[in-house]
Amino acid sequence: MKMIAAITLALLVAASGKAFAQSYGYSYDKTPQGVTLAAGHGPLTDANGMTLFTFDNDSAGQSNCYDSCAASWPPYLVDAGQKAPGAGFTQIERTDGMAQWAKDGAPLYLWVGDAAPGDATGDGVGGVWHIAN
Repeated sequence: MKMIAAITLALLVAASGKAFAQSYGYSYDKTPQGVTLAAGHGPLTDANGMTLFTFDNDSAGQSNCYDSCAASWPPYLVDAGQKAPGAGFTQIERTDGMAQWAKDGAPLYLWVGDAAPGDATGDGVGGVWHIAN
């Protein structure tokens, strides 16, 4: 029964991922406009206050989250010409040609399960997703 519930949840998250990603301006067709990093104390967030996450399966400076993974965990893409907001922030190039923000080499992502600024329901998902600090 738990396995069926887990599979159902995974399918629902994957199906809603694309719509969520598009609602936040993430597309594999263009770079989003007006996106900035909000760095400060505590968890890192995007300009809308949405929590950013890191993925244990990434390598330093390289994202390993594409396709269905990226539908559930939209990469935090760099606005064209945008400068790093502070020390430790770099831009990495994704294999899909987009530029993504990384903090201390760790690529940054949003989570489709978070509905409002300050939510951090993606922390610990699968034992490999963590709040970025």
